[in-house]
Amino acid sequence: MRGKKATRREITPDPKFGNVVVAKLINTIMQNGKKTVAQGIVYDAFELMNKKTSEDPIETFEKALKNVMPSLEVKSKRVGGANYQVPMSVRGDRRYLLTFRWIITAARAKKGRRMAEKLSDELLAAANGEGDAVKKKLDVQRMAEANRAFAHFAK
Repeated sequence: MRGKKATRREITPDPKFGNVVVAKLINTIMQNGKKTVAQGIVYDAFELMNKKTSEDPIETFEKALKNVMPSLEVKSKRVGGANYQVPMSVRGDRRYLLTFRWIITAARAKKGRRMAEKLSDELLAAANGEGDAVKKKLDVQRMAEANRAFAHFAK
């Protein structure tokens, strides 16, 4: 490797809730550097969640993240001319990355409404243990379980 490894940047908490995880969600939703638009989407989604459930939206958000976060994933590894799907545990930062990606992809796949409404519906569904993001997590976990025989290839 040339050069030195890039240092990790410290993410500042979001202005409304003071939560770093919410700030990461905002950064993941953001497109073309439009952070205020992404903040509006997330805060509107939290308001809608609060109206629908009358619970604290941060608690609902944390519950949704817990239900979607994967513990195992499969990575392709080439051994002796054959590719094996090797199950590996997911490290901390990647867990959040995959969780946000699955939730946002599931929300964007729905058509016909504002992004804030779609995001709030997906977060509420994930908090209840249902929805497309939870389904994606279960598919990944099932794939890892099915390929447990190749776990000895992990290093």
